[in-house]
Amino acid sequence: MSKMSALLVTVTLLCVQVLHGLPHTAFQSKKPHGVNREPQFTEKYFSQTVDHFNFNSMGNGTFSQRYLITEKYWKKGHGPVFFYTGNEGDVWEFALNSGFITELAAQQGALVIFAEHRYYGKSLPFGKDSFKIPQIGLLTVEQALADYAVMITELKQQLAATQCPVIVFGGSYGGMLSVYMRLKYPNIVAGALAASAPILSTAGMGDPRQFFRDVTDDFASVTPECRDAVRGAFHQLKELAEHQDYSRIQSEFSLCKPPSSAQDIHQLNGLLRNAFTLMAMLDYPYSTHFMGNMPANPVKVACKTMLNGSDLLSNLRNTAAIVYNATGVLTCFDLYSLYLECADPTGCGLGFDSMAWDYQACTEINLCYESNNVTDMFPPMPFTESDRERYCSKRWSVVPRPDWLKIQFWGDALSTASNIIFSNGDLDPWANGGVRKTLSSSLIAINISEGAHHLDLRGSNDADPVSVISARKTEADLIAQWVKMEKIRLGQSL
Repeated sequence: MSKMSALLVTVTLLCVQVLHGLPHTAFQSKKPHGVNREPQFTEKYFSQTVDHFNFNSMGNGTFSQRYLITEKYWKKGHGPVFFYTGNEGDVWEFALNSGFITELAAQQGALVIFAEHRYYGKSLPFGKDSFKIPQIGLLTVEQALADYAVMITELKQQLAATQCPVIVFGGSYGGMLSVYMRLKYPNIVAGALAASAPILSTAGMGDPRQFFRDVTDDFASVTPECRDAVRGAFHQLKELAEHQDYSRIQSEFSLCKPPSSAQDIHQLNGLLRNAFTLMAMLDYPYSTHFMGNMPANPVKVACKTMLNGSDLLSNLRNTAAIVYNATGVLTCFDLYSLYLECADPTGCGLGFDSMAWDYQACTEINLCYESNNVTDMFPPMPFTESDRERYCSKRWSVVPRPDWLKIQFWGDALSTASNIIFSNGDLDPWANGGVRKTLSSSLIAINISEGAHHLDLRGSNDADPVSVISARKTEADLIAQWVKMEKIRLGQSL
């Protein structure tokens, strides 16, 4: 997750995160790639408090927090507010890849706001100094939630929308934030749609083997021979590395420089494993330009590539190229510019966004996932709490708090919460780190049999499986009920 994601299209900045988706006649405007490219959002900036919890901190400063807004469908002063709790990347990427929200807004007459998370995109509290110590210390889940609570409250005042119910939406880490908003600010938020939100595994409550096991299962479900070919290719790479045949490895994988150490081989294994992770997460039934360029059904494309002849190393290189060289412009692969190892074994991405996510993975968000070559098809690459603590102490001078999210945001003790949808796709390796079973009449789990990472948040597409069409219909109906209930409550309180 993590979840989870700086989202870029150019080859050199292909995302390596995470990070981290209607049969109504009102939902018939379908786009060829499930992306609504109309420039319907207006980009604005909100004067936000730098530190919500210490009145003497940082000179009581403020920063400009970016958000996107459209009133195109809003029944002014009456319709609900649909608020996207932005996650680990540029807010435009999420807005352009979450078309279900605007489709639903058109049906229900809602105002739509996408908020950018502090320390990501252009919402940098201290500019280029935001990632220095101690400034980076104000990057926390709690500060981000407070940002959203303040922004919602003040924008509702400005727009004469104080009696308009607020529903929050989010995917992946953004989905976690939507859950947390409903838990922490139920006075502000009437309900939450949390798509692909791994709120259990990121709170240290999952099996560390689960993530890469589920990535493996995605490929094995196409054909077991695909999984076996990947495992066999990694085994051949291991044998070459043990013999220090670095020139052969460079040749087989088209590397810009020959590897020269065990660390270089570890980096290569991480880069290759990450390619499979991204294809599993983004296994959409149509081509996308979200977290890089991806073909339709990339897992099937990868398996076809892995099984194309008997040269497993060449096949492994070509499969990784689906992710790292989608445009075909690279003549070689630079191990250390295409992929950065960090405190999230599923990848942190590149650039400033990757630094922010790395810090979060070193503090509150627990991402101790491992591959072991027994329950998965990848080389053994452990990442224990001790490994995490050692890395984070050296990189950020912090000691992670493995149980903090469980304490602060309830873990699996959610029975007293209400009005949350937990949607997950069976194709998504993040899914089993989230809530898969309905907990009460208002804590609803929706499982999408053919869904990848928050597919239900994407716009309607002719290639959508029936399972996601049905999921969106259920989500739309539940949200309409919540809005109606909140209007009744607000009316009674006047």
